[in-house]
Amino acid sequence: MKLGIPVYEGVDLLDVAGPYEMFKWVNPKGVLETVILSENGGAVTSQNGVRFEAHGCFAGNPSLDVLWVPGGNPDALQSMMKNPESAYFTYLKTVASGAKWVCSVCEGALLLARAGLLDGHKATTHWAFTKCLQEFPGVDVDRTYPRFVVSGNRLTGGGISSGLDEALQLILLIFDEATAIDVQQTTQYFPCPPVKGSLPPAPACMIRW
Repeated sequence: MKLGIPVYEGVDLLDVAGPYEMFKWVNPKGVLETVILSENGGAVTSQNGVRFEAHGCFAGNPSLDVLWVPGGNPDALQSMMKNPESAYFTYLKTVASGAKWVCSVCEGALLLARAGLLDGHKATTHWAFTKCLQEFPGVDVDRTYPRFVVSGNRLTGGGISSGLDEALQLILLIFDEATAIDVQQTTQYFPCPPVKGSLPPAPACMIRW
């Protein structure tokens, strides 16, 4: 099984690196190949300035079993969403047509929605971008800020750190509970944050396309 994470300039690092770490711990028996992909196969710079290499390009990976779309810098997203015929959106639509699972984390849901890939599905995104997602009439947006939402073969996650929970959920859905627990134990993912904050109401959408 092959899982691909298509990245771009300004992508959020944890949206990529956190789930990637989880997925790689499934792989001792080679049952899940996880690859980071960019349009031309070159490196990209995340929104926090970390530059990292991709494993391959879009053209070299014409099909995926699992598509995982990360969020990123709002300015980068806005620029991308103004061009729905770009290579990035063309790739999303191409691989999603044959994928077993189509997933996003954080504002990656906006990219899926812009490609028409969340029409008819319930979905979530980063709390601050909920109203942006609501601008797509075909998407049923969960306004309770869940960590993730499963809708058919669509799996969408909330903001940034939600990708860790979402990755474990995907592992559970694809494999079984024992595999997910093994990854949880290996990564020692038993979160207990030192603060107990809460999420405020979602602001007006700050992205225009």
